[in-house]
Amino acid sequence: MHRFLLVVSLFAACDKGPTKSSEPAPAMAATAPAATAPAATKSLVSGQTFGVGITVAETTSIDALLADPASFKGKTVRVEGMVTDVCPKRGCWMELAGKEPGHKLKFKVTDGEMVFPPDSKGKTAVAQGSIAVRELSLEDSKAQAEYEAKEYGKPFDPASITKPTVVVRLDGTGAVFVN
Repeated sequence: MHRFLLVVSLFAACDKGPTKSSEPAPAMAATAPAATAPAATKSLVSGQTFGVGITVAETTSIDALLADPASFKGKTVRVEGMVTDVCPKRGCWMELAGKEPGHKLKFKVTDGEMVFPPDSKGKTAVAQGSIAVRELSLEDSKAQAEYEAKEYGKPFDPASITKPTVVVRLDGTGAVFVN
């Protein structure tokens, strides 16, 4: 079974992550988030709205999504969870917690399309977008873990990464903070 690396977006300074050469990291499938909701679209959830808001009626649990990400790959889903982290540089991503310990899903948008305030941590968010799944090699898994450790000022031991990881991300089209 693959070890899931769920909170990594592979983007240094929100755009790029570690690579073996000067080539940019391979892109994950993404949908282009809208900056504002079209006039004919009304969000199904009230609160502080980003992008198109929420237009998907049914919620998929983060835990169910992470248990079988391949079955959700490329599908547009709606998730709900507490915001546990926000991009400190550009506000271009946030992490949402599932109910299971350690289950977190990164909600990523194109820089500048939506900007999530750093004080969003602890708020409840409803988010929607397309699920992107990317399998990393062992070498890339170690490079990504090292990059993340540096970003957060934490120590890194390459021996701690023993298996390739799978990155699961929600490429966002809309979000609403409900509290």
